[in-house]
Amino acid sequence: MTNKLSLLVILFSSIAYYLFAYKTVRTDFIQVLGWYSLLFTCFVLLYNYSQLNLKTLIITGIFFRVLFLIAIPNLSDDFYRFLWDGRAIFNGINPYLILPENNPTLINDGINLYKGMGAMNGSHFTCYPPLNQFAFTVPAIFSDSHLLISTVVMRLTLILSDIITLFFGIKILRELKLNPRKILLYFINPYIIIELTGNLHYEGMMLAFLSASIYYLLKNKNHVSAILFASAISIKLIPLIFLPVLYRWLGFKKTVMYGAITTLVNILLFLPFMSTELYTNFMSSIELYFQNFEFNASIYYIIREIGYHVKGYNIIQTVGKITPIIVILFTLIISFFRKNNKQITLIESMLFVITFYYLLSSIVHPWYLAIPLFLSIFVKYNYPILWSYLIILSYSAYISNTYKENLWLVGLEYSLLFGYIMYQTYYLPKSTTKQDLKT
Repeated sequence: MTNKLSLLVILFSSIAYYLFAYKTVRTDFIQVLGWYSLLFTCFVLLYNYSQLNLKTLIITGIFFRVLFLIAIPNLSDDFYRFLWDGRAIFNGINPYLILPENNPTLINDGINLYKGMGAMNGSHFTCYPPLNQFAFTVPAIFSDSHLLISTVVMRLTLILSDIITLFFGIKILRELKLNPRKILLYFINPYIIIELTGNLHYEGMMLAFLSASIYYLLKNKNHVSAILFASAISIKLIPLIFLPVLYRWLGFKKTVMYGAITTLVNILLFLPFMSTELYTNFMSSIELYFQNFEFNASIYYIIREIGYHVKGYNIIQTVGKITPIIVILFTLIISFFRKNNKQITLIESMLFVITFYYLLSSIVHPWYLAIPLFLSIFVKYNYPILWSYLIILSYSAYISNTYKENLWLVGLEYSLLFGYIMYQTYYLPKSTTKQDLKT
């Protein structure tokens, strides 16, 4: 594809991103799917066929993000809760101790933030770790009452986070002697641009810390890696699942030390919020997540249907207690029986663990896929790229103000995903070599 055609594709993408950000509503699923499909097609063309150099395409990715700068997120209302927590801290209130539904007037514009986040989001205690809470406070420093200013500041921090992930992603690719251009599978992927920059999800900041942690781990700078790993966990808890996978890479003593540093850093970060109610409130939200929420699940929905036929009711609370045990067992098997003392195998194992967790989970929001997508650029298994397109089908649940999932589309999403995973499992070369990954 010539440079002129590439620039034309970038122009079409820019128009589509603008229309997606400012003219698209979540309830119009055909519009959401249409623009997203166009953007994904442009992304595939740019990655596979454009002759533009890496620097130009990186600048293009930054420009696409800037197009969202003054947009109010249109696919997710989570950012209202983020702003609530941040403004609470700014006003000297511990966000782990209050419920928005009971205290809507405690902070500036609190009533509007509560309306924006919705009754479900405002009826439980915050489940976001402390470093994430500090990140939520940054917009409040600039404005604790103006929605647009707070949104712009939040978006700038997440764009910066993506640039950090870009930086360390390229360094990891070079460490593995892979083509640095593969970072574009993350950086200009419309899924990442829309879900992290557009919808203001802090998986982007978590990945900034996690990417740096992986790089320093590969460079055997374990203490630095552990501090960064702890920071990633303190943004989102999910990277904690990777800790056992490091056993074969680090050995027993170093793994214990790595875990100790991770634990200590997180304890220190929690100290400013310490109270007798913190643990109870925080864990109640985590338990609520595992045992009450359902969205865009795969294997879980099959188990749920079996439960309806056998028990006559939704068995989510029983399944929610069992699936973490199954995930832990799978993680331990991967940790102890795979040769994770090799760089690419280590990252492969991390990808397998997070994939297995999401496939058994009762809730898989679109923005959750950021981790597997990032990890996939370093290994031969690229099914998260397909998933990053298929995940848009989950937004069919919001086609009306009455939330209801279209299980046919959920089934289509996971049928195509499982089919491609099976293809990659059985038809890709059994051994992963760096030569396999250079293209």
